[in-house]
Amino acid sequence: MSETTVPRVSSFPARLARLYGGLALYGAGIGLQIESGLGNDPWDVFHQGLGIRAGVSIGTVIIVVGALVMLLWIPLKQKPGLGTISNVVFLGLFADGAILLLPTPSHLALQALYVALGVVSIALATVLYIGAGMGPGPRDGIMTGLVRLGLSVRLGRFLIEITVLAAGWLLGGTVGIGTLVFALAIGPLTQLFTRWFPLA
Repeated sequence: MSETTVPRVSSFPARLARLYGGLALYGAGIGLQIESGLGNDPWDVFHQGLGIRAGVSIGTVIIVVGALVMLLWIPLKQKPGLGTISNVVFLGLFADGAILLLPTPSHLALQALYVALGVVSIALATVLYIGAGMGPGPRDGIMTGLVRLGLSVRLGRFLIEITVLAAGWLLGGTVGIGTLVFALAIGPLTQLFTRWFPLA
């Protein structure tokens, strides 16, 4: 099916379903990568590292960091939407819920499956919640704000993610093959899913 034949989400209830379904799926993806033990995406290396140091759950850190990151939107002249606020409030709750419910795999094959499912889930979730057209997540907004200041999308994302990855690793977050898989696969998978779930 071509992209032009896919109907765009227009009704408010459908956009809400897409937003919250995407956030729930994103939380599940985070839980899968955390439980795999093979390495997290850069932001969750940072979140996990902070959680270890502070003695709190990664979901709690995701909520607090999301709220603090939004303060950086002020000089970047970014405006939050319902999707932005929902990301701050619910993403950490969904991540903690997934970690609580998912069994920790003990075999490498299952760990690898967790990584694969986690990366696919996060890619699809990104397309769903951004495609709802209700505002980017707080971390996405930093990137788009830097782009507005003249940086390229690629450079802006690289600078942000290499910074949080290094900080998270120093704090004790898990970096491994799962981190590399995420870095290599998230872009192509996200682009693929936009064919079936066009962005608003």
